[in-house]
Amino acid sequence: MSWRFLTNHGRALMCVAHDPHMRIRDIATALDITERAAQKLMSDLVASGYVTRTRVGRRNVYDVHADAPLPMGRELKVRDMFSTFDHREAVGSGT
Repeated sequence: MSWRFLTNHGRALMCVAHDPHMRIRDIATALDITERAAQKLMSDLVASGYVTRTRVGRRNVYDVHADAPLPMGRELKVRDMFSTFDHREAVGSGT
């Protein structure tokens, strides 16, 4: 299949909701994109208020804001996306 129901932004959000300690390299691998693209996605999510990034030592830890509204023109929240899509399917791990 050449398309997905969720955008890469949504899929990256699902990744860090599942594992807040995920490295950019791991996000890129899970989404089958470059590390640079994964960095851009995470920067977009932080700038838009969907995620808070905290530096812990040499790593980032991500906190997903489940109460943030989805940009769909309706009163849906990030938590609604989480309850609709299974994390493993959303990131394409196949497990």
